[in-house]
Amino acid sequence: MVKKTLKQRIVDASLVLFQQDGYHSVTVDRIVEYIGASKGGFYHNFKSKDELLYEIHDVFISYVIKQSQEAYDQYDTPITRLCAMVQTLTQVFDVYQAHITVFYEESRSLPEEYSVLIHKKRDQYRDILQKVIAEGQETKDFRSELPCTIVTMAIVGMINWTYKWFKQTGPLTMEEITEVFTDMILRAIVTEQAMEEAIQFMVMVNPATETGFINQ
Repeated sequence: MVKKTLKQRIVDASLVLFQQDGYHSVTVDRIVEYIGASKGGFYHNFKSKDELLYEIHDVFISYVIKQSQEAYDQYDTPITRLCAMVQTLTQVFDVYQAHITVFYEESRSLPEEYSVLIHKKRDQYRDILQKVIAEGQETKDFRSELPCTIVTMAIVGMINWTYKWFKQTGPLTMEEITEVFTDMILRAIVTEQAMEEAIQFMVMVNPATETGFINQ
């Protein structure tokens, strides 16, 4: 088992404490006491508690950007790229659930300097997704009458809200939820001529889909 670095231990402790008592109620002293470290160790890794909260966001948004770019590079059609990117975006709510919950609940606490960096990273992700939507409209895979920007924001907005209700102990796994999201998105934006490719890809990824998506 790989031993966690002090930086990772600080992040892990802050996730527990911030979720439990809120960002403003948790001090640096309490974080280091929780893991048996020193304040010097904390400030060696983070210049402030604000930077720690920024790091919590950066961990998961960097993951989404990296995985989305890899999905774009791996596949070669708008439909397969979109499906892969939706899977990436939903998966982050399972892998980094605590990070996302803490950030969305406490992000308003961050000063402007961090907000600018955060918006830049979020724009970077949306640009990849919007590029896929635009390419799909050009190839007539996606409905061109739908504004590209609104389609992009609708997809991101729908999936982002997952953090409010998704429970790892709930009745549906994230894989099953991803299938529902993908089904809804494809039905909304795919043209009739491209529907067959969408169906084939969904079945390839999950054969059980044949009982749902295909039986329209």
